[in-house]
Amino acid sequence: MLEILIPYTIAIVILTITPGLDTTLIIRTATLETRQKAFQTALGINFGCMVWGIVVACGLGALLATSELAFNVLKWIGAAYLAWLGLKLLVKPRSNLENNMDIQRTTNWFLKGFFCNILNPKVGLFYITFLPQFIPKDVTPFIWIMGLVAIHVVLGFLWLSILIVMMQPISRFLKQPKIVRCLDQITGAIFLLFALKLVMSKR
Repeated sequence: MLEILIPYTIAIVILTITPGLDTTLIIRTATLETRQKAFQTALGINFGCMVWGIVVACGLGALLATSELAFNVLKWIGAAYLAWLGLKLLVKPRSNLENNMDIQRTTNWFLKGFFCNILNPKVGLFYITFLPQFIPKDVTPFIWIMGLVAIHVVLGFLWLSILIVMMQPISRFLKQPKIVRCLDQITGAIFLLFALKLVMSKR
């Protein structure tokens, strides 16, 4: 098992710390919102990974690899969601966090993190293509796959937690009106780029 788990852990650590949409969302939430909301977003992201793990372990993930229609439907839904988030930040960037307290109270940051993850079919395809390489013979695939996903989730949450803590010392500086507006616009542009990347992606 160690011969399988050690290389898997090394590979998943490298993949986890590679900057992506999750990293962008966490950094923005940690700097412009609160630590609590950032951790809620991180939990949502990792819960999305668990759901993808269950889908793949149950064999449903194979549908994304074999069905062009299923992949494209989820891809366009995910791209539309990212584009919607990005356009909101670009068109109506904030300049003062206090003026948006009522909006912040109604925002479910757990669901925001969850949807950013679960609406990305690349996560499912990554699991279905990457995880089988680390499944030994004579084991129950469902249990083993969920174990590998659990390792990814734990490492992912630790990494996102480190990012959240690292952002806290500079959060006061980043909450200045001009910086808030600039960060909203930058994040919106990045979300739109990820939406475009998702649209251009193929199975």
